Amino acid sequence: MKRVVIIDDSAYMRNMIKEALLTEGTYEIIGEAGDGNSAIEMVLDLKPDLITLDNVLPDMIGIDILRILKEEEKIDSKVIMISAVGQDNVIKEGMTIGASAYIVKPFTKEFLLETLSKME
Repeated sequence: MKRVVIIDDSAYMRNMIKEALLTEGTYEIIGEAGDGNSAIEMVLDLKPDLITLDNVLPDMIGIDILRILKEEEKIDSKVIMISAVGQDNVIKEGMTIGASAYIVKPFTKEFLLETLSKME
């Protein structure tokens, strides 16, 4: 089972991602966070295999969270950036910092699962 932390300020999006992952039977949701500070603390504590990371949170942006977690090699989790922001520069920056994939909202459950299968 791959251990997953879902980070998104929208409870609806967290539930959608959770339901998609749980249908696969190979993912265990070990934590959910709706803001950046809680997310960083949770990820450092739980050390998940996979993180889904929204780019726009109430207290910081996902790129900054990714930078904090990856630049000092605090984690080796795979990270999927998820955001309504589909700007090329944001996607490129996330991938440069260490994201494994980038998904633009809205997306389907099938697209999320297909993206995950390509990361393995």
